[in-house]
Amino acid sequence: MDPTATIIFIIASFVLGGLVVLKKDTLSPGMRRGLAIFSIVFIAFAFFLIVYAFFTMGSA
Repeated sequence: MDPTATIIFIIASFVLGGLVVLKKDTLSPGMRRGLAIFSIVFIAFAFFLIVYAFFTMGSA
């Protein structure tokens, strides 16, 4: 697995989560809920990728 793509995905998912939190007042309620669920799924997958990278760090 390419570590560059993983790092870009992790950064992008946390930035999306941060934007949803910071701009929650300007988003419509329907869009806010959808983006919140979307960003939670992305952040959870990013945490999984971080843990997976730590477990497979020693193997080639």
